[in-house]
Amino acid sequence: MILRILVVFSLVISSSYANTIAFDYCVADPTLPHGPTGYSCKDTTKVTAHDFAYSGLRKPGNTSNVFKFGASAGFVDQFPALNGLGISMVRADMGVGGAVPIHTHRVAELLIVVEGTIIAGFINTNNTAFYKTIEKGDLFIIPPMLEHFQVNVGKIPSVVYASFASPNPGIQAVTGALFQNDLPSEIVQKITLLDRAQIKKLKRMFGGTN
Repeated sequence: MILRILVVFSLVISSSYANTIAFDYCVADPTLPHGPTGYSCKDTTKVTAHDFAYSGLRKPGNTSNVFKFGASAGFVDQFPALNGLGISMVRADMGVGGAVPIHTHRVAELLIVVEGTIIAGFINTNNTAFYKTIEKGDLFIIPPMLEHFQVNVGKIPSVVYASFASPNPGIQAVTGALFQNDLPSEIVQKITLLDRAQIKKLKRMFGGTN
């Protein structure tokens, strides 16, 4: 019994430290090799207070596109001090009637509305849609890897901040996956049941070929 308790306790302790880092920080050095666990660390003697501040979310995203949506990212590639810390953030701007197209990330996402009124939602693996109208100051959580979206349903441009449980959460938009590559249109038609002419139009719009 005691041995079993010790084994369970050691597993709990190990898992609780699984996401910690061996040093105070590991500011990414993108000039060095990196892999699935992150970037290599910048020489600590060259780290300054400047490394731990980032102003990239001050600027609104460019909403002059078909979705009226623009984003400013604060991921590890933009903010190297996030390396190994399991967190990041993005700013999403939507014009009136704009939308964040349906997409996925590898990790959970927590939204907070800073300006405006939006519908935020996701679709689970049973194809059940969960969506709600949220306003300034409201939060909305999106589970990992599920297709999700936001739509500005207010009368003013909206600003939403999203935090992620990863310094590099990844993103894959459905429109990009289907229409920004060289996948032949006849295959896209087979797997989506979209009209061939519409597929060609969307490929031209989003930069795809074939």
